[in-house]
Amino acid sequence: MTSPDPDGLLAEQLLRLTRRVHRIQKHHLERRELGITPAQSRLLRTLAHYGSPPRMADLAERLEVVPRAVTTLVDGLEASGKVRRVPDPDNRRVIRIELTDEGRAALRELRAARRSAAEEILAPLGDQQRKVLGELLDTLVDGTAAPP
Repeated sequence: MTSPDPDGLLAEQLLRLTRRVHRIQKHHLERRELGITPAQSRLLRTLAHYGSPPRMADLAERLEVVPRAVTTLVDGLEASGKVRRVPDPDNRRVIRIELTDEGRAALRELRAARRSAAEEILAPLGDQQRKVLGELLDTLVDGTAAPP
C-alpha cells in the first residue's frame, strides 16, 4: 500500500488553481472586449513598469522570452494603437517601445479585469483567510520563510 503524497497533492492543487486563475482572467478580458491576448496583456503591464521606453531586447529579457516573441506581440499591439516604436534619441539604430494613450487606457481596463477576476477567485474566503493566504503566497513567491 502506498502512502499519500501531500507534496504531490499540493503541487496538483497549485496547478489547478493556476489554470483556474488563467481561465477566469481570460474570461474577464474577453468580457471587456479589449482584443488583447493574455501575452499582450503581460507585455503591456511589463512596459508600464519602465521609467522610459525600453528596447525590445529589454522586454524579451524581462518577460523571459525570445526576442522574436516580443516582436510578434509588439506588432499586434502597435497595429491596435496601444504601443508605438520610437527611435532611441542617442542611437538611431535602436528602437524603443512606448505606450500610447490608448495603451494606457487599455492598462486601466486590464487592471480592472484582473481585480474582478481576483474578487471572483477570492470570494469564498473571509478576511482572515485572505490575510493568511497573502502571507503564504508572499513566502512562496519570495522563497524565504515567513517572519514569526
